[in-house]
Amino acid sequence: MRVTVKTPCRLHFCLIDMNGSIGRVNGSIGLALNYPNFILEARPSNKLRVLGKPSELVEKAASIFYKRIKTKDRSTLKVISTIPRHVGLGSATQALLGVGTLLSRIHGKDLNTLKLARIMGRGGTSGIGVYVHQFGGFILDGGHDIRIKDIENIFVPSSISESPPPPMLFRHNFPKEWKFVVAIPNVIKGSHGSREVSVFKEQCPVPSNDVGDICRIILMKLLPALLEQDINEFGIGLSALQNLGFAKTTQDLMHPTVKKSLKFMMDNGAYGAGQSSFGPTTYGLIKGERKAERLCMMVKDYLKEFGGGNVFYSESNNSGVEVKIDD
Repeated sequence: MRVTVKTPCRLHFCLIDMNGSIGRVNGSIGLALNYPNFILEARPSNKLRVLGKPSELVEKAASIFYKRIKTKDRSTLKVISTIPRHVGLGSATQALLGVGTLLSRIHGKDLNTLKLARIMGRGGTSGIGVYVHQFGGFILDGGHDIRIKDIENIFVPSSISESPPPPMLFRHNFPKEWKFVVAIPNVIKGSHGSREVSVFKEQCPVPSNDVGDICRIILMKLLPALLEQDINEFGIGLSALQNLGFAKTTQDLMHPTVKKSLKFMMDNGAYGAGQSSFGPTTYGLIKGERKAERLCMMVKDYLKEFGGGNVFYSESNNSGVEVKIDD
């Protein structure tokens, strides 16, 4: 028996309420992308083995799964493809949930994505990675009730939060003709680890009026634009979120090359642009394959002036993780 999983990655557009004055915090919107992917296969074996590409995270994830499930079963895992780490594409969540999904299937465990998220320790701040793994598409989650969180750990990243995944409020297929040109400049990676924890504590709470503006943009611009397939209004909303709330307070952490990349995309046809999570991944919204190819090449050439980078384009993933079982 061989089981293979293939996960999407994700763009994280914003954290909604990093103020918390009305009793909830976090909340987020984001999107599953078809590429790049985390691809892993497994076969039953007498002990845990991890083969293939850089595998430290995979081995750690498998160890977490086996420790918490308390099973004597083991497997040989082979890493086929990975999502770049610490660049804003949600690599850790997809690897952890991908390993959990794979092992639960190969060992016949009845564990859905939410149960796996609790087991693997994901979704404690943003639910985007959890729900794009399960469903794909555009996701809005409702954040966490402060009353169930440790008061000293209200504003923390998912990597250390012990809260369960937040409720999913809205999920919708994203138009396939709407593409994202994604640029990962060759600059220092986004905040992670202890630095990420410090940023949350230093920058929060954000002004409540910013939270109000974010909510209004999401409810009265982004969601209607998505349902009406109005790419112009959707792009305007995405760009506007970059100057509000948590994204605004952390702009001083944005690398100058990232800022230049965002402006370049907007100046060359993108409907909207932003940085995913702490970056340095930047994205530009464009319509149609031909225009996506053109903007992709232009951004790639532009980044050569600043040390280069990885530039590609992708459509949305509207189905979530793929699982293939071969007897």
